[in-house]
Amino acid sequence: MAIGATPDEGDAMAEDVNLQELLEKAKRHDGEALGTLVEMYRGYLTLLARTQIGRRLQGKADASDLVQETFLQVHQHIEGFRGTSEAEFLAWLRTILAGILSNHVRRYLGTQQRDARLEKALAVELDDTSGLLSQGLVADTSTPSRHATKREALVILANAMERLPEDYRQVIMLRHLEGLPFADVAARMGRTVPSVQNLWVRALAKLKQAVGETM
Repeated sequence: MAIGATPDEGDAMAEDVNLQELLEKAKRHDGEALGTLVEMYRGYLTLLARTQIGRRLQGKADASDLVQETFLQVHQHIEGFRGTSEAEFLAWLRTILAGILSNHVRRYLGTQQRDARLEKALAVELDDTSGLLSQGLVADTSTPSRHATKREALVILANAMERLPEDYRQVIMLRHLEGLPFADVAARMGRTVPSVQNLWVRALAKLKQAVGETM
């Protein structure tokens, strides 16, 4: 699959392909398999990158650029990946993204030396964010007709989040992924508290609709 596929296409691929088969082909430097593999998780990584840009980089980086750097690392090191499950692959992707984020944070702060503690902290934060998605939003937006694992639903949710309007996505991220009270969300978004609360309700409804359309 070509780079730049839509989240809808990524969701369809996730159901139509065998992950283990893709991984094995990718490790043998099958370009098409590797392209398909990374596109399946573009939305997931983009969402994680957005949370860190807001927390640590103050808008000084672009999520799509960080994800593209992650994919380049995947291309270079896929043969070294030893896992076989989607959960293991997602954990590996988060580790790579944490290293890339660490490099950007160091540049942003004007620090040259590699900081292993920062990388570890970022990896933990990315794991926590992924867990919040899985334990909270997945449960809130799942449908009984969907026979999918939590992890599959997590990836579908992330792709659906990327299709939301910017203000919808932001209010969900601030409220659910950063855990901010409505007063702080309102301050961050430059809105009143009642306005943010109404926006949040609409955003969750839109997200549930978007998730349902991919099932």
